[in-house]
Amino acid sequence: MGTVILRRGLVALFAAAVSFGVVTQAQADTLRIGYQKYGTLVLLKAKGSLEKKLADQGVQVQWTEFPGGPQLLEGLNVGSIDFGVTGETPPVFAQAAGADLLYVASEPPAPTSEAILVPKDSPISSVKDLKGKKVVLNKGSNVHYLLVRALEEAGLKYTDIQTVFLPPADARAAFERGSVDAWVIWDPYQAAAEQQLQARTLRDGKGIVDNNQFYLATKPYAQQHPKVIQTLVEEVRAVGEWSKANPEEVTKQVAPLLGLPEDITRLSVKRQGYGALFITPETVAAQQKIADTFYQLKLIPKPLRIADVIWTPPAAVAKAQ
Repeated sequence: MGTVILRRGLVALFAAAVSFGVVTQAQADTLRIGYQKYGTLVLLKAKGSLEKKLADQGVQVQWTEFPGGPQLLEGLNVGSIDFGVTGETPPVFAQAAGADLLYVASEPPAPTSEAILVPKDSPISSVKDLKGKKVVLNKGSNVHYLLVRALEEAGLKYTDIQTVFLPPADARAAFERGSVDAWVIWDPYQAAAEQQLQARTLRDGKGIVDNNQFYLATKPYAQQHPKVIQTLVEEVRAVGEWSKANPEEVTKQVAPLLGLPEDITRLSVKRQGYGALFITPETVAAQQKIADTFYQLKLIPKPLRIADVIWTPPAAVAKAQ
């Protein structure tokens, strides 16, 4: 009797181990992508080409939407996603907080797709007029650096304004109520405010920031699945090149996904950068400047070395050897 019970116990234990292995394997064979309400990943998701390419590698794709870069990178940090896209600044804050991430690729600069906006009837006519005023933004997002640089250009210190930190939807509500004086925001929220609220652009990023979009992965995933990451970046680049050549078609495809009219979507589409490339030394240098700036302003607790968190594609390693 004891032998039978023991055998049953071993069988149950073996079944549980097999079951656990299946679950672990299923998780390992799923690429979890975080995206936002803009950009090439929205198009890639709609197209479905990535799912077809990765099916050949036995990998499924799972998509999760986030309201902003900081929230998306928190998802990367806690392990709820493996890959995502953000603006320039969120990765700096995430690295400073100890997130185990790697920069994988970036889009070309898109400096006009973020801006400091003021209400249409606001008496504020220049960035210099923001002294002592309330400015709302998503803390640690791409527009955080735009604000710092715009203030610097106007001869103001970061401490000369009152910052209010809210995610985009709440920030728009505060902007519409008039409880803040200016809103620093990116597309498509920027385009929507311009078209629907007749918000005025006080300063966009042209001439002071690049506003690169970065594709990032958790370090373990990028190191363990280099072929998947390469395929993903290739598909992002292909969709980007097609988008650049077909803005009207992109507008018609993306507008219903964003829940926005075509005129607003078209404006966002045309201001975006397309054509993802693996990280270059020039991009690293530009990102290092942002990290140094935020450390000097005491917005991050320690100095960072961006070069330490750059993923190198296997082909580049082989070529170097």
